[in-house]
Amino acid sequence: MTTAMIDLRSDTVTKPSAAMRRAMAEAEVGDDVLDGDPTTRKLEERTAEILGQEAAIFFPSGSMANQAAIWALGERGTELYVHEDSHIVNLEMGGASALAGMQIRLIRGAPRVTRETLMSAMRSPGRDFPRATLLSIENTHNGSGGMVTPLAELSALFAAGRSVGCKILLDGARLWNASAATGTNPADFAATADATMVSFSKGLGAPVGAALAGSKAVMKAAAEARKRFGGGMRQSGIIAAGALYGLENNFARLGEDHAHAQKFAAIVSESKNARVVKPESNIVMIDLPEGTDAMSFAKAAMERGVRVSVWTATRVRSVMHLDVSLEQVERAAMVLRDLLI
Repeated sequence: MTTAMIDLRSDTVTKPSAAMRRAMAEAEVGDDVLDGDPTTRKLEERTAEILGQEAAIFFPSGSMANQAAIWALGERGTELYVHEDSHIVNLEMGGASALAGMQIRLIRGAPRVTRETLMSAMRSPGRDFPRATLLSIENTHNGSGGMVTPLAELSALFAAGRSVGCKILLDGARLWNASAATGTNPADFAATADATMVSFSKGLGAPVGAALAGSKAVMKAAAEARKRFGGGMRQSGIIAAGALYGLENNFARLGEDHAHAQKFAAIVSESKNARVVKPESNIVMIDLPEGTDAMSFAKAAMERGVRVSVWTATRVRSVMHLDVSLEQVERAAMVLRDLLI
């Protein structure tokens, strides 16, 4: 009997459960562009409630939500402060400059943004220098291996950004994980930003969708950007129902993914030939030994039934999610460990 492939490339590879599919099939729908879709409206209201914000807007993707927020909050011809290894920098096709006319100012020097690295990135005032009008913080931070920025640090970053006239975007594609890891209410995280993006298609297991939440004024501007970017959806309740199901049923179980990540990291660490970054949420980064190519390593793992993603030439990423059991996590970890011995 062939053993099923264990796919740890991302928490986006999950398939909708039977119950989620039923919720989607039975969703009440309407034309969201003309009259408003009732299920989408319910999701937006529930998201705004959880995040403690006046309003929220449903988007087909987190990238579009981020770019709409940049359009709504930033100013053309000014700078956006953002971590050098952030999703906005590396995985959104230069959208900040192409769509919103903003110049990226990289925050360097640590795995995630700290007050110190932010202050180091800030320019001294000068008539020849571009102003900064927006600061983006990613929480959890994908590029660092799912690192969490605690609430106290987010509050300090908010204050530092405000001190130089910046508005704040919280890229919370995995904010649900940050909440589960720390016990912090998502609304407390969202209170440190002018707009907060959350994804439903990662840890919550929905097939499609993200949302942006903030004040009614910011959401009005973001809605204009969504339309401009081609994000006006019609009977969107079919996919909003999947997101709503994930929010109501899969948020509470995220701690399982975090526990699986700890177990996975412990097993792989039994090999002393690689450095496993201690996971803070559901992502495990593995720095390979000198002379080991990440592409070749990932191929060898796949041949043994485990799929991981190549992050850099010497680093691979594994992500725990609701479609992998503890037994599968342990088996996958042993495959990687044995490859590294």
